[in-house]
Amino acid sequence: MAQDMTLLWGSGSPPCWRVMIALEEKNLQGYNSKLLSFDKMEHKSQQVLDINPRGQVPSFKHGDLIINESYAACFYLESRFKSQGTKLIPDGAEEQALMFQRTFEGLTLYEKMAAVIFYTYYVPEGERLEAALKRNEEALVAELKLWEGYLEKLGSGSYLAGKSVSMTDVVVFPTVATLFRFGLSAERYPKLGAYYALMKERPSVKASWPPHWLENPKGQDTLKDM
Repeated sequence: MAQDMTLLWGSGSPPCWRVMIALEEKNLQGYNSKLLSFDKMEHKSQQVLDINPRGQVPSFKHGDLIINESYAACFYLESRFKSQGTKLIPDGAEEQALMFQRTFEGLTLYEKMAAVIFYTYYVPEGERLEAALKRNEEALVAELKLWEGYLEKLGSGSYLAGKSVSMTDVVVFPTVATLFRFGLSAERYPKLGAYYALMKERPSVKASWPPHWLENPKGQDTLKDM
């Protein structure tokens, strides 16, 4: 079933990881998987451009169908294989509304995280502004406090949109994991820390854990003081 699927991806990329978790949760192992090197600019290779003219990963293909946006690919997999594997979209109207709300709020969390983590990567040293970095850090802290509050309201042992794993966890967990990879304190954000520990034990997450994180578990300390 998955043999006619192809995923081109990069290690540690939250958008790529979303699709990989979705494939695992829907029991779609055995797809054609190719790990690309960002350092070697392989995501700009002709192989990627043939599928994704933006030269980005993930690049996902199912038969003749191409879906390159990670959220779109995850929702497609749930829709196409609805009766298979984990049910990622709940039936109840209220549960579904919360799931959609938190799922798309995950994009804001990702953007605010990226504004801090990737600032020094993409902004040349001579163009960096301390005020801009501080503003980005403050925005991320405010966002993290929102998610702490969401989890506190749901209660101990909850996932991001309720007591069961949902699409929200598939698409937002890679961002949460990246936050902790870059030094976010579980003591300062205990609800997110507990959620991170809970999801780390999920088979779909273990099966798709970024290879270079396995090789070097230490990570970085960019967010340790936030």
